[in-house]
Amino acid sequence: MAARKENSTNTQNRKHITDCNLTYSVCLVGGRWKLLILCKLEKGKLRFGELRKEVGNITERMLTLQLRELEEDGIVKRTVYAEVPPRVEYELTDISKELIPIWKQLSEWGGRHKALEK
Repeated sequence: MAARKENSTNTQNRKHITDCNLTYSVCLVGGRWKLLILCKLEKGKLRFGELRKEVGNITERMLTLQLRELEEDGIVKRTVYAEVPPRVEYELTDISKELIPIWKQLSEWGGRHKALEK
C-alpha cells in the first residue's frame, strides 16, 4: 500500500472512523467518481486520457484528484514509463480486484431499484 500523507484531510478524517469497517470502506471508494473509475479499470490498464474518455463528464482536475487518492490508498496502481513523451498507466491492485463482485452486486441492485421507480 502506498504511504499516506499524514496531514491530508482524508487521512485525518479516516482516523476518526476506523472503528467502523463499513464506514472506512465507503470512505475509500465512495463519492461520485471512485467506483466508476474502478469499474472502467476492471478490463485492464488505461492511460489518463483513455480513462477520462471512459468515465466521461469528469474534469481533468477531478480525475487527477480521485486517482491520486485511490493510489495513496493502494486501490489503484500508477505506472510511469521512461519514454518520450512519458506514458502513465493506471490499473487495479489485487486488493481492489476483490471489490469487483461487490460493485457488480451494487450495479444489479441499482438496476432493480431504478426499475421500481418507473
